[in-house]
Amino acid sequence: MQQFNDTSSILSLLGTRKSASAKAMAAPGPTPEQLAEILRLAVRVPDHGKLAPWRFILWEGDARTRFGDVMKARWKVLHPEHGEQTLGFVHGLFLRAPTVLGVVSAPQENPKIPAWEQQLSAAAVCMNILYAATALGIGCQWNTDWVVYDAEIAAAMGLGPHEKLAGLIYLGTATGALEERPRPDPATLLTRWQAS
Repeated sequence: MQQFNDTSSILSLLGTRKSASAKAMAAPGPTPEQLAEILRLAVRVPDHGKLAPWRFILWEGDARTRFGDVMKARWKVLHPEHGEQTLGFVHGLFLRAPTVLGVVSAPQENPKIPAWEQQLSAAAVCMNILYAATALGIGCQWNTDWVVYDAEIAAAMGLGPHEKLAGLIYLGTATGALEERPRPDPATLLTRWQAS
């Protein structure tokens, strides 16, 4: 049986990291101290120009339900043909885990640092959150879902016109067994460049 999320060494953690499923999370989520530690580690990423082109949005407690109301109302506008079962599912998206952390990519105008580099830095922040949470024994999953791509939801989250949600990180206690998924063979993805 494979051991996942082995924290005995950095390489062991890198080699065994496995996300929990947001669909199978329960309380407790991270403590305030653990969340502060996760965020402290999250920002230790490559950041050309020291721009810190990212920020965070936190949903905990009743805020998850209230934002569920926003998502449900928006879904109803987008899909008026959908019934109460689907609307209930949409309403419960943020209730799947006790803590939902949004990572906002907020690139800045800079003559030397393209927005693409800044967006990649935000993705690195998401990955660091997963590593930090896993090292602390907290179940975590990085999701996007339709809410990341909807302009009205972005406005309800308080995103500016230049900002995008890099991801939603669900944090909680895993209630289901972790299962491996197929991983690609890195050798099949490697090309050795040669001069022609």
